[in-house]
Amino acid sequence: MASSSKKKHEKEDDIEEEEEFEHFDDFTLASSWERFISEIEAVCRQWLSSGPKNLLEKGAVSLGELKNLYKVKSELKYAMKNYCMEYYFEISNAGKAVDWSSSLHELQLSFGVKEFMVIAPQSASGVILDSPEASKLLSAVAIAFSNCSSLWPAFVPVHDPSRKAYIGIQNMGTVFTRRFEGDLISTQVPVKLMHLEGLYELFVSKFAFSSSDLSTHFFKVHFTMKLTYKTLPYDEDNEVLNSESEITESGGDNGGDNRNKLQWDDDCPWSEWYTAEDPVKAFELVAMWGEKMVESSMEMAELENASIHDAQNWFIVPEFSSYLTGDYTGNMVGFASQLRLLIDALAMSLDVKFMEDFVSVETSGSDKLRSSAVIPPPTVLDRVLKDLCHDGPELISPEGEGRHKSSRLIKGAPLETLFAQFCLHSLWFGDCNIRAISVLWIEFIREIRWCWEESQPLPRMPTKAAIDLSTCLVHQKLQMLAICIEKKRQQDSTSDNSSDTPSVEANEDFSYPSGAKEEGLVKESDSTPTFMTSGKRRGSAGVVESLMLLKSHDNMHAPFTQDPPIMTEDMHEERLHAVEVLGNSFSFSGQLEKDILSSDMSAFKAANPDAVFEDFIRWHSPKDWEDDKSCGPSGDKWPPQGKLSDRMSESGNSWRKIWNDAPPLPASEQKPFMDPTREGEKILHYLETVRPHQLLEQMVCTAFRAAADTLNQTSFGGLKNMTIKIDQLYFTIASALKPLQANKLPGDMEIIQDVKRLCVVFEHVEKLLTLAASLHRKFLNAPRLSQTIFNEFYNLYAPKMGKVGLVSHEVRKKQEVRGNERDVVTGMFVQPSANQSWRKVLSMGNLLNGHEPMLREIVFSLRDRVDSSYYAPRGSGSGNQWSHQQGEIETHRMYICGTSNDLRVALSVTSCD
Repeated sequence: MASSSKKKHEKEDDIEEEEEFEHFDDFTLASSWERFISEIEAVCRQWLSSGPKNLLEKGAVSLGELKNLYKVKSELKYAMKNYCMEYYFEISNAGKAVDWSSSLHELQLSFGVKEFMVIAPQSASGVILDSPEASKLLSAVAIAFSNCSSLWPAFVPVHDPSRKAYIGIQNMGTVFTRRFEGDLISTQVPVKLMHLEGLYELFVSKFAFSSSDLSTHFFKVHFTMKLTYKTLPYDEDNEVLNSESEITESGGDNGGDNRNKLQWDDDCPWSEWYTAEDPVKAFELVAMWGEKMVESSMEMAELENASIHDAQNWFIVPEFSSYLTGDYTGNMVGFASQLRLLIDALAMSLDVKFMEDFVSVETSGSDKLRSSAVIPPPTVLDRVLKDLCHDGPELISPEGEGRHKSSRLIKGAPLETLFAQFCLHSLWFGDCNIRAISVLWIEFIREIRWCWEESQPLPRMPTKAAIDLSTCLVHQKLQMLAICIEKKRQQDSTSDNSSDTPSVEANEDFSYPSGAKEEGLVKESDSTPTFMTSGKRRGSAGVVESLMLLKSHDNMHAPFTQDPPIMTEDMHEERLHAVEVLGNSFSFSGQLEKDILSSDMSAFKAANPDAVFEDFIRWHSPKDWEDDKSCGPSGDKWPPQGKLSDRMSESGNSWRKIWNDAPPLPASEQKPFMDPTREGEKILHYLETVRPHQLLEQMVCTAFRAAADTLNQTSFGGLKNMTIKIDQLYFTIASALKPLQANKLPGDMEIIQDVKRLCVVFEHVEKLLTLAASLHRKFLNAPRLSQTIFNEFYNLYAPKMGKVGLVSHEVRKKQEVRGNERDVVTGMFVQPSANQSWRKVLSMGNLLNGHEPMLREIVFSLRDRVDSSYYAPRGSGSGNQWSHQQGEIETHRMYICGTSNDLRVALSVTSCD
C-alpha cells in the first residue's frame, strides 16, 4: 500500500511539472491577466469565423419576444472568479438600429447598436460592484477585440442590479473609439428633467464648451420621441362606482340581484345569468415622432405642449386578461363552468329512482353529498320560480328570433321556452348540485300542476304550434300540456255560455281541412260564421266558390273540422309498438284515420244537408274526382259531367261505408279526438315520476343548446373567424350529445367524460366570443381595428386551445391606428374622475385628455463631419453611428426613458483616441 501511494504522489508531481512547463510554452503570456485576454480573444475569433448562420446551426438561443435576436455564450475564469461572455446577434440586418416600431433589446435601444457582447460575473447579482474591477474587465475585452479586429461593442453590468446600469466600449475600426454609460435615477428625479426642455439641456451639457445658460445656445440636435399612454383599467371605474353604490344602499338581502348595473356587459345576452370579466383590461397607445432637427430648448418646450395628433405614427397595444392567456388561477364563472357541474349532477343521478330521493337527508345518498350539496334559501327559490312562471313573456314565437340554423340539431328545448329557462336557472341555482336541482324541479312541477288545476295558461309555452318532435321529451310534454290547458279553458268557456251559438273562441278548436282556406276556395262572410243557420245547415265556415252541390244546385259550404290529434314522441312510439304487437297496422293507426275521416264527413253533412258522397269527394279529395273533358267547362252544363276514380267507385269502398254511417254533426257537437283532461293528467304523472337520469340527460342537452343560443345572440360585428367557430360549436355539441339525445344513458361512464370534454370546447368558444363582443363595442366606429386585433389573437389562440397557455408577449401585438381611427382611440382616454385623479401625478407634458404618458422615450443625437480617411469600413456592423451622408459621424447620442417616478439615461460618446 505504501509503495502504491508513493507511486501515486510521484505521478501527481510529474503532472504538475508538465502543467507548469506547458504554462510557459508561450513566453508572451507572462501573467493570468494576459491569459484571460487570450481566452477572450480565442472565443471571439471562433464566433467571428463561424458567422451568424453557423452559430444558429450550432445551437444559438433565440430570445423569444425578440424574434430576430439570438445569443451564444461562453464561460471564462479569471482571478478565482467565473465570468460569462454572451454574444448577441441578428440574422437579418435590415432596418435602423433604433426603430420605434420594432422590438429591440434594451442595450440596442439604449445605445443604438445592433450586435453586441456582454461579459458579466456568474454571481447572484450578475453585476460588478467594484468600479476598478469593471474597468479592468472592460479593458481586457477591448484589447482582445482589438487583437482579433472585432468591431463589436462590449458591455459590463455595474452597480446595483435594479439600476440595470452598464459601461461599455467599442473599437470603431479607425482612430475613433466609442464609449457607453447608462444608469437609472429611481428616486427624486429633478423637476427640470421631467420636461423636454430640461432633457434637451442635459444632452447639450455633455458636449457644450461652456456651462453658462444653455438655453441661449443653438445646437443642431437630431430628436425623435416615443410616448406610451395607457387607458385606465376597464374594471376600475366599476369598482369605484360599485363601492359608492354599496354605501348608499340600505343593506339587507332583498332577494334580488345585488349586482350593480354598471358592468361592461350589461347589454350582452349572457348578462342575465352572469357577469363576465372584461377580457380587454386596458389599451396602450404608442405615439411616435419621426426624426427632426431641434436647435434650441424653446423648441423643446413647444413640443411638450404640442398635440399628440402631431405624432407621425400611432399604434395600439391591447392588454388581455390573464384568463384569456391561460395564466388565470381562479375559477372562471360562465356557462362552461356551470355545465360541468350539471354533468356532475347527471353522473350522480344514474342509480336513483325518483328526484325526491335527493331531497330527503335520510335518503340522499352519501355523507359527502349531504355535506357538500348546498340548497339555496327559500327566498332564492321563490325568486327563481317567480321569474320562470310569473314574469315570463305572454307570447312565445314558435320559431324564435335569432336562433342559429343548426340549433335544431341539438335535441333540447328552444331558448325562449319554459324548460330551457328552467335548465338555465338550474345552472345558477345554488352550486348546481343534484340536491339543489331536485328541490327546484319538485317546486317547478308544483307550479305546473297549479296552472293545470286552475286552468291558467302555461307560461313561456306556445299553444298554436304543432308538437316539435325534434325537441326533448319534457319540452314536448309541456307543449302538449299547454294545449290541453287551452282546450280545457275553451270547454269551460263553451259550457258557461248559455246561448245556442258557440262563441268565437270555441271556433278556434276547428280548422279547414285539405288546405281549402289557404288555396282561396272558401269565401268567408264578414260576420262571425255560425254553427246553426236558419234551416238545416250547421257548422259552415263559408262558401266554396268554385263548387256547387251536384243534386240541389246549391253553393257548397266548407265545414269547420276538428284538428287532428296531437301526439308527443313517446305516444308515436307507443303506436308503433302496438302495431308491432298486433301485427296489423290498420287495427290501430287505421282506426285513427277512420275516426278523423268520419268526423270530417259528419261536419260536411251538417254544413251541406243536401250533399251526396260525390260532393264530399270533390271537396275533400279532388284527385278522386275525374271531370269529363269532352263536355266542355263544367260551368256550361248542369249537373257537371264527371265520375269517381276507380279507387272510390270500386265495390265495398270503405269511404262510402263510412259516409253512409256518419251522422250529420258539426265539429262543435262531435266527441273530441283528444280528451284534454285525461292527457293532461298523464303528462303530469310523467313529469312527477320521471327517472332522475332521464331528466338530467334532457337538462344537459337543453342547457348546452340554450347556452349556445344565448351566446349566439351576441353582437360581435360579424367577425368571420368567430362566426365559423360558433357554427363548428353547434355541430360539435350535437355530435357529442347524441348518446344523451336518445334519452338512454349507458352505464359506461365514458359518455360522461366525453361530455365533460365538450365543456372545454365550449369554454374556449365562450372566451373568444366574450373578447369579440368587448372589442366590437370598444371599436364600434373603427371596425377594422377590432377585426385586426381579434384575428391576431385568434390566430395565436386557436392552435393552442386545450393545450398550453399563451405567453404574454405573444398576444401583445401592436396595431397601427390610421388617421380616421385616431378620434376613436382618443375617446378611450376618458377624463379621470375625481376618485381617480388623486392617483395621477401630472408631472410630465404631452397630456392626452388629462392622461400623462406612462412612458416617454427620447433619442438625442449630434453629428459632425470628419475627414474621409476616418470612415469606418463597410459591413462593420457597428450600429447606426455612421450617417447615410458621407463623412458624417454621430459623436454624441443619448437615450432617455422616463416615467413619472424614474429616469433612465444612456449616453454614448465617440472620441478620437
